[in-house]
Amino acid sequence: MGLFALFAPKASANIRTFSESTKFCGNIRLKVTEFPCILRSFLPFMPVFLPDFGFFRNLASAFASNLFYRKMYEKMRGIVLHVLKYSDKNSIAHIYTDVRGRMSFLIPQGNTRSARMRNATFMPLSVVEFEARIMPGRDLASLKDAKPIVPLHQLYADPVKSAVAMFVSELLTRAIQESERNSQLWEYLFRSVQLLDSMTDGVANFHICFLYNLGAFIGIQPDTGSYHEGYWFDMENGIFTRSMPLGSHALPPDEAAALMLLSRMNFANLHRFRFSHTQRNAILDAALRYFRLHNSTVGTMRSPEILRQIFA
Repeated sequence: MGLFALFAPKASANIRTFSESTKFCGNIRLKVTEFPCILRSFLPFMPVFLPDFGFFRNLASAFASNLFYRKMYEKMRGIVLHVLKYSDKNSIAHIYTDVRGRMSFLIPQGNTRSARMRNATFMPLSVVEFEARIMPGRDLASLKDAKPIVPLHQLYADPVKSAVAMFVSELLTRAIQESERNSQLWEYLFRSVQLLDSMTDGVANFHICFLYNLGAFIGIQPDTGSYHEGYWFDMENGIFTRSMPLGSHALPPDEAAALMLLSRMNFANLHRFRFSHTQRNAILDAALRYFRLHNSTVGTMRSPEILRQIFA
C-alpha cells in the first residue's frame, strides 16, 4: 500500500500520457503496424512497475525498441543480372538498381504457384520494380511487391535473343561490382534490354556492340583519337601506336582496324555492319581480352562459346 501511494502520482501522470497517446494512435483494436506507437507511449511509465531495478528497466526498454523497430522500405527499379540458388528455401538475386547500383537480395523459393510466378519475374535481364528493405551492415537485402515493368515478349521466346541475353547477363554479373548509383549506366542498360527485345535486324551484332559501348560507362573505352591506318593497338594503355607496343597485350594492325570499325557501331546502325563468322568471333575475342585486362572480375566466360555456335 505504501509503495503504491509513493508512486501513485507518477503513475497517474503517465497513464494520462498513455491515454492521450492512444487517442492519437487510433482505435484500441490496433493493427500490428501501430504497436510501436503504443509501445513508445507505454515506455515512460514502465518505471512505475520497475521502480528500483534500473538494469531491468533499461533492458526492457531496449528490448521493446528493437523488437518493434520499423524497418523502412525503399522503392526502386532493377535489372536482374543473375539468380543463384542459396539453399532449399532461398535464392540470391543479383540486381542492378537505378538508385543503389548493384545489390543482392534474398528471394524465397518453393513449389507453390506464387513461387513459380516469382521465379518468372526474376529471369535474367528482367526489368522489375519493387520495394527493398535495406539493413545497415548486411550484404543481403530483402524485397517485396516485385513486378515486371517492361514486358519482354521476344527475349525469352526467341532462342537467338535468349543466347544474347545470357551473354549480356553473364558479362554484367562479372564486370559490374559497384554498389553505388550510376544513372548513365542504368539508362544504358535499361535502353539496351528493351532494344534487344524489340529489334528485328542486326541481332548477330548486338553483343559486340553492347560490349564495346559498355566500356565507356565503366571507364575503359579505348582512345580512338589516336588511331591511324596501319597502327597497332596497345591494349594495356588503351591507345593506338605506330609501332608494336612492348609486352604481350597488343593487337596487330588488321585486328586494330576491326576494333576501330567496332567503335563506329551503335544501336542505330549495327544492322548495317556485315561480318563473317571468323571476323565476328575475332572482334568478340579481342574485346573480351581487353575487358579482362582492365577488369579482372570478368574472367573466363561460358556464354561466348554458345554465341559462336549460333552465329556460325
